[in-house]
Amino acid sequence: MAQGLELSVTDFQSSQNNMRHHTEEISFDHLIVRRGQAFNITLYFRNRGFEPDLDKIIFIAETGDAVFLDSEPQRQEYVMNDYGFIYQGNKNWIRPCPWNYGQFEENIINICLELLDKSLNFQIDPATDCALRGSPVYISRVVCAMINSNDDKGVLNGKWSENFSDGTNPGEWTGSVAILKQWHSTGCQPVRYGQCWVFAAIMCTVMRCLGIPTRVITNFDSGHDTDGNLIIDEYYDSTGRILENKKDTVWNFHVWNECWMARKDLPPGYGGWQVLDSTPQERSNGMFCCGPASVRAIKEGEVDLNFDTAFVFSMVNADCVSWLIHGGKEQRLHRDTNSVGNFISTKSIRSDERDDITESYKYEEGSPQERQVFLKALQKLKMGKSHGHYQADSKPSSPMPRRLNSPPLRSCDIIQVSLELQLLDLPNMGQDIKFVLLAINMSLQFKDLKVNLSAQSLLHNGSPLPPFWQDTAFISLFPEEAKTHRCQISYSQYSQHLSTDKLIRISALVEEKSSPEKILVNKIITLVYPAIIINVLGAAIVNQPLSIQVIFSNPLSEQVADCVLTVEGSGLFKKQQRVFIGALKPQHRASITLKTVPFKSGQRQIQANLRSNKFKDIKGYKDINVDL
Repeated sequence: MAQGLELSVTDFQSSQNNMRHHTEEISFDHLIVRRGQAFNITLYFRNRGFEPDLDKIIFIAETGDAVFLDSEPQRQEYVMNDYGFIYQGNKNWIRPCPWNYGQFEENIINICLELLDKSLNFQIDPATDCALRGSPVYISRVVCAMINSNDDKGVLNGKWSENFSDGTNPGEWTGSVAILKQWHSTGCQPVRYGQCWVFAAIMCTVMRCLGIPTRVITNFDSGHDTDGNLIIDEYYDSTGRILENKKDTVWNFHVWNECWMARKDLPPGYGGWQVLDSTPQERSNGMFCCGPASVRAIKEGEVDLNFDTAFVFSMVNADCVSWLIHGGKEQRLHRDTNSVGNFISTKSIRSDERDDITESYKYEEGSPQERQVFLKALQKLKMGKSHGHYQADSKPSSPMPRRLNSPPLRSCDIIQVSLELQLLDLPNMGQDIKFVLLAINMSLQFKDLKVNLSAQSLLHNGSPLPPFWQDTAFISLFPEEAKTHRCQISYSQYSQHLSTDKLIRISALVEEKSSPEKILVNKIITLVYPAIIINVLGAAIVNQPLSIQVIFSNPLSEQVADCVLTVEGSGLFKKQQRVFIGALKPQHRASITLKTVPFKSGQRQIQANLRSNKFKDIKGYKDINVDL
């Protein structure tokens, strides 16, 4: 009988396999392969050679293809691309924020695996946790919960107030690598601080590193409906000031992730892109995580499908009801069926342009299909088919926006005036804000209007700060007449009241002497900074010195202090560069030149941020191609 084979050496052919599996940027020394793709290993035996007619070797590797994306351009964008844009601002002014995902940077894969081992799932039952790691549904929920630190030793602490003195202002971050490495180097202590776009960016890095196609999504005017009735209530006082509501809010923008995966736990047709939201808002099965929720299920109103589909549906398709609080009483002003969920955005494939994917989440606003889906979702919630904490008690809304004052207004009570707030100039930081209220009399009767105007800063999650500017105007309109009322808010009036989000909400509450009805209009503006300019001085070649010029300025008419410039870029810098600038004189422009040696070829991006004691997030970026 032939002697059995004795294994001597196993050659995993890491270099060749990793090249074929597009993991060479992670490592050449360790075998890292992707699901559903062949790879080669060589076995060397100590006692004799392998005889095909005599010997039999069984090698089992079970991976499956639950995250296979059948498009090479999409795979390149959503798995391989290590930089991108996260969209911020407001629906009227959408700006790209450059971000370094850095999923292939040194030690990131080990940090991602460490993140899995620090999860409560692994700590409680390691064997079961490891056995389930082949499921993208399971692993995405584990990662989602570990990005925030509300339940465990997760990566980020969230904070939505104005004091970040014991950490980093969320607006200052430009990439995931520094955050993940800080979490690892401090013994997995949560990093301070993050907000929604930082949570989503970190999750994108981890999921792409683990080989799951992932993209970052921004939803403008994003609903946060805590009671599950698909209604967001907003409250105003008689001056037009929005009041804080600790229950329901409309976030100016909210950022989450989509991950591509099969959903064998759902009915056929609900695989593909799935929403995952690691920002800690509500608990899901006892943990602060959200998803995966099928994007198709959200669009079709199938809010009873796992996981957290009802909550995500409300973020993109809730109705918004405005209330006036006056004399201890509440008066409904109007109900808006299309104000929540606008310009849902992600980075385009092979391009720095923005891709609007709103139609993936809902049918066109105002269409019969959209209202039918809304009513279907509402009915499912009422029947208790979604999670137990959702209880719906509101009445179905009408297909179009309608006035809901009680008692019903007579035709003679309707004001019939069109109102709009219009900016006259781009709202540049450091300059006065100039705008007009345009009023048009749509009726054949004379109108005598009183207008209460106010301005207040907002946090990006919709929380208002106290008003810093108020005005009252009296406008008389003949039949079908139009008039404008000019307004100006000086820099000195708003400079000390700005939030770090640079958001200002201007409101106008209008009443007419002969009518009990009131009309509310508002406009949210984002103050604009001049971008950092980055120039690459010469050709970028791997392992050759490269000079990079960074030009920045103080946009304010006052001196700023404690200026720090941060610059990073995967494949270009081994670590984030921090340059202490000190003070900058009013409206002063300056530049510095940095030297680096690129160590990876291909399309790369440089990200930069300038902070001071007066501002935190003046940003800039530059795409460059590095040759071999």
